[in-house]
Amino acid sequence: MSSSPFETHPVQNPNSDEIQYVSLLVAQVEDMLRTQRDILQQRGMGLPPGTLKDVAETRQGLEALSAHLAAQQVELNRLHALAETSALINSSLGLDEVLNRVMDTVIRLTGAERGYIVLREEGTSELVVRVARNLDQETIQRGSFTVSRSVVNDAAENGQPIVTTNAQADPRFSNQESVVSYSLRSILCVPLKVKDEVIGVVYADNRVRSGLFGQSELELLLAFANQAAVAIENARLFERVSTMLAEVIENKELLENVFASIASGVITADMQGNIIICNLAAEKMFDITREKILQQRTAEALPFLGEDFYTALRQVYQTSSRESLELQPVIPSRGQAVLATRISPLKTHDQSIGGVTMVFDDLTEMRRREETLAEVRRYLSPEMVENIRMIDTIELGGEEREISVIFADVRGFTQFSERLQPEELMMIINRYLGVCSDAIHLYDGVIDKYMGDAAVGMYNTQLNPQEDDHALRAVRAAMSMIYDVQALHEILPPELRLWYGIGIDTGLAVLGNVGSAARKEFTALGSPIIHARKLQETAERGEIVISEATYDRVRDKIEVERLERPFRGEEVPHIMYKVLGFKRKQ
Repeated sequence: MSSSPFETHPVQNPNSDEIQYVSLLVAQVEDMLRTQRDILQQRGMGLPPGTLKDVAETRQGLEALSAHLAAQQVELNRLHALAETSALINSSLGLDEVLNRVMDTVIRLTGAERGYIVLREEGTSELVVRVARNLDQETIQRGSFTVSRSVVNDAAENGQPIVTTNAQADPRFSNQESVVSYSLRSILCVPLKVKDEVIGVVYADNRVRSGLFGQSELELLLAFANQAAVAIENARLFERVSTMLAEVIENKELLENVFASIASGVITADMQGNIIICNLAAEKMFDITREKILQQRTAEALPFLGEDFYTALRQVYQTSSRESLELQPVIPSRGQAVLATRISPLKTHDQSIGGVTMVFDDLTEMRRREETLAEVRRYLSPEMVENIRMIDTIELGGEEREISVIFADVRGFTQFSERLQPEELMMIINRYLGVCSDAIHLYDGVIDKYMGDAAVGMYNTQLNPQEDDHALRAVRAAMSMIYDVQALHEILPPELRLWYGIGIDTGLAVLGNVGSAARKEFTALGSPIIHARKLQETAERGEIVISEATYDRVRDKIEVERLERPFRGEEVPHIMYKVLGFKRKQ
């Protein structure tokens, strides 16, 4: 298994091993000389004076040198580990992971049982354990923290390192509850400082061994703390920047979403006229893509907006004023459109102009609706037009429904027209048609058409649904028409008095717009139109003649006289009814 990239690797000194080997050989020589000395003494002889002493001194010197080299090796390994952890702590890896590994290294090098990094929380200054590790290189769970808060607080407040070889006997801490209750012995605590401000502490302890930490361990931890403090502050700065960047990105996305959801088309351009922003509504309005027009000059990207628009645009650039105008450009993929346009300067922080914003509201559909409503006004009374809230819900494409049709024609108009000048004739006929129209509108009827001196009205169309009483409304309108003509006669000379003959029928018809794309007319196709006209042709001056179908729907309200008359050009009579008036209430 490969080693962790965070593990420190001790540096071996080959000279130390050689010295230890030589020292071992010298010790063996010393033992051999002692043996030879004993043998020679038995024979009355001895070794040269000082021989054993020189060998012993040589051995002792080698042992001292070996111990010195071992101590230097420990210190070298510690420095090597510190160098490695310094590189790790300033790497791009996650800070918590790096600090965990660093604490493992510190514990191993100092012989501590546990190690902690305690940081001040930003905003509250509360000391919170950020890293907690044990001798087995495991994270200590929060419920198992037994750090001496008194030692930690003292180091954090005074900004000075603390080292004790036996906390139980140290007068500074022997009375501290945490030291006593946790049976702490060796403690090492070093403040983390950034620009003389304590941001936390590094704490290590051992609950078993006393005399564990000395000056070298303190110096090692101080060196580590200097590196750790800088890394922690950098990490916090990076977290703050990352948080701010995330907020900026979130706000940018929010603004982009808001910008994209704006129904108006919005395009902005810099001082050179190059497009820098184009929202989704503008893309759809002009059938363009942002990628295609960004950084293009406005006149090149949107040439179809016309001279009036670009005159206004130049005015805004030159004077920092706001301009509003209505355009009717021919958009290549859409044809002619109607756009309400507002051009405003983009102000910088010093209130100078840095570009322009162009806002476009597409009025094309609105104008089409207005045209449709204007068309509807031809058929409905003003009151009914005002009651229409959703013109899009009116189905004008063709629908079969039962309607009642009133056909009114002026009697004797041909002979009458021969006696008058065209201007006077037009004035008189318009007065009679006005009476006819007012009567139809009075009962919420639709004017289907005018045919010379005749008018056709309809009830229960898509424009004026009247499911229950459309036949009665038609009859009432016809009766009102007769009464109003009589009233008109009171102010007209006898030679200008004319009468209506009126026919009414009820039945199924198909209703909708007919005509070309350029000219359409709402009308009905079916037998009620034809039958109402034939009934009208049988009517005498001032008569209202209704069909059997209509009579079936008004018999409870209207008094009638049964008639049998043939239609024009026919000999067989048809049953029809002449309206006499309203039935009297019993």
